[in-house]
Amino acid sequence: MKVRTVVALLFLCSSVAAFGQQGASHGSMIGHFFGYGFLFQVAALIHWARKRPEAFWIFIIIIGGMIGSIAYFLIEGLPDFRNVQRTLRGPSRRKRIEVLRVLVIENPSPGNYEELGELLLEDKRYREARDAFDRALAVRTDSIDPFYRRGIAEFELREDEAAVNDLRHVTAADPKYDFFRAACLLGQSLARLGHTDEAMAVFDKFAQSATGAEPLVSAAEFYAGNGRPAEALEIAQNIAMREMTMPAYQKRRDRVWLRRAKALERTLRKKG
Repeated sequence: MKVRTVVALLFLCSSVAAFGQQGASHGSMIGHFFGYGFLFQVAALIHWARKRPEAFWIFIIIIGGMIGSIAYFLIEGLPDFRNVQRTLRGPSRRKRIEVLRVLVIENPSPGNYEELGELLLEDKRYREARDAFDRALAVRTDSIDPFYRRGIAEFELREDEAAVNDLRHVTAADPKYDFFRAACLLGQSLARLGHTDEAMAVFDKFAQSATGAEPLVSAAEFYAGNGRPAEALEIAQNIAMREMTMPAYQKRRDRVWLRRAKALERTLRKKG
């Protein structure tokens, strides 16, 4: 959202609040209501600008005042509050990580190292997570999930050759693993290594059957940068059409990828 648009919206809200304050100066409870409503409107507009839900919420927030802002927070804000609650569980996760660090000294079992690696991965401590999965896989290799988790850590660390090895092992056993995310990361790692033809083959394998926003957007972006803009545009358009029927929780979960799909569609249309 452009800064000038935000400023204009805030100016409109302040005008409504000023009107309310005039009433408040005469002892009107409605005036007080409008005055406090301005704070709710500002908070709602800031939240909208950051999260970018449906555009009609702007009109509800501005026209509805405090009531519209409260309605916005009840419908769009509560799910984000739940996300904050999950974030607040970070300290307990870090405490569990410290407990597992002690536990693996006494009992260095693959299961303990895998749990430690998963928690470190969730905490975005990718190097430590990779090391934990190294320890787990040094003892047990009968599951592909530790290979996948280590591949994610290696991908985030941009250790692409190692990531390709692990993710190839995963996709060879299950091409659809984690709703094609393993294949998506494999294709991106190959592309970063400059193995364009191999990456193209990986993206081609799942682009027609994947349903998740992340693998589809990744495939579309790869196609757009490698001489296949028509297919990239088609995927981006399909994602936009799917968004219309997505439940609200899925839109919030895939918000970043939906935005990237829309941005890619706009870029491709301009070039076309």
